[in-house]
Amino acid sequence: MANLPLNIDYTGKVVVVTGAGGLICGAMARAFAQSGAKVAALDLNEEAVKKLADEAKAEGCIMEGYKANVLDPEALKAVHDQVVADLGPCDILVNGAGGNNPRATCDNEYQHEAWDGCKTFFDLDQSGVDFVFKLNFQGTLLPTQAFARDMVEKKSGVILNISSMNAYTPLTKIPAYSGAKAAISNFTQWLATHFAGTGIRCNAIAPGFLVSAQNKGLLFNEDGTPTARSAKILNGTPTRRFVDADELIGATLFLCDDRAASAITGVVLPVDAGFAAYSGV
Repeated sequence: MANLPLNIDYTGKVVVVTGAGGLICGAMARAFAQSGAKVAALDLNEEAVKKLADEAKAEGCIMEGYKANVLDPEALKAVHDQVVADLGPCDILVNGAGGNNPRATCDNEYQHEAWDGCKTFFDLDQSGVDFVFKLNFQGTLLPTQAFARDMVEKKSGVILNISSMNAYTPLTKIPAYSGAKAAISNFTQWLATHFAGTGIRCNAIAPGFLVSAQNKGLLFNEDGTPTARSAKILNGTPTRRFVDADELIGATLFLCDDRAASAITGVVLPVDAGFAAYSGV
């Protein structure tokens, strides 16, 4: 087992993590399991979450992997019913499913610098923009509808959403993703208010810049040197480094614990190596 950053015991808690087939939420699912929770790892990539669950079980943890389309309410209802049958009603929901799409991304940072053949703001694909908003926003709303009812019935529970540093200040080239993550931060506050009288807390974390299989080609050249965009990120981060997925675990375990964070709800916590604090001067 890995060394966890906080000694918080989640024994007996049922934790549902969407997007658990990915780097960030896979690490979160594993950390909850290592803290004693019964974890339902959900992802459209069934093979990835089954593998994650098998690895957790080999460590003596309790985890089941489920194929789940976070944009399909009927599929989510079926997964919810299976999770309840296998592990019990949901105590903690981590809404981690999300992502960007090339069809909703520009090639140029500034319109006045566009070149021949450049994909500009005016070339953004409507279906791509729709997909990014649906995946991030509805991909958080729909699982919450499917699993938070368990918490309402028990009058206790925690929802943790995954926002982004893009939600604070939008990054160039990715208008749809930045806007969608801003919606997640807003929705987090809405949920915190809406469920305030039911014993449910809702918070979010805003990860800084991580290196993953999905974005490695954008951040590093083939020889391992930083790309121009990667250099801008590091120059805009006072600690001059990226964030590791495991560095999100402490904030996750803290915010989801009803003893340590009992009065914290409606908060979006940056875990960004100082990116949001730095003015560049």
